[in-house]
Parts: sequence; C-alpha cells; structure tokens
Amino acid sequence: MADSTVLFRARVPVRRLRRAEKILGKLGMKPGDAFNMMLAQIELREGLPFEVGRTGQPLLSSEEQADAWREAFGAY
Repeated sequence: MADSTVLFRARVPVRRLRRAEKILGKLGMKPGDAFNMMLAQIELREGLPFEVGRTGQPLLSSEEQADAWREAFGAY
C-alpha cells in the first residue's frame, strides 16, 4: 500500500521560485520533488541537511568533497 500524501503550501517569493524552477527543470525535477528530497534528508540526518548560522563555511573543493565522501561512505 502506498503512503498517503498531504498537500503542503508555503509562501515563497515569486522570483525565487521561478529561478529555482528553471534550475530544477534542467535537472528534470519540479519544486515538489526537491522539497520531498529535502524532507527525506531531514529525516535521515534528524536535522537540516545544511548548516544554519550567521557565518558561512567555505565551500569544499572537488577534491575535498571526494575525500569527505570516501571517509563517510568508503570507496565507490
């Protein structure tokens, strides 16, 4: 039996939604797909899938991301 669903509504700035829809469209996704993915990550991590704070962390280089991936999940 499939899980039941619920309609979730949120107010977002029109411009932000349009820009996000454009990017998501290139990925073959809709905003609802991305939102469901974010909720799944919140469940898995038991928290937000990104850090929230006043000062941002510098982004990792490709090599640093690969190292972090290997450390967390092993070789792929």
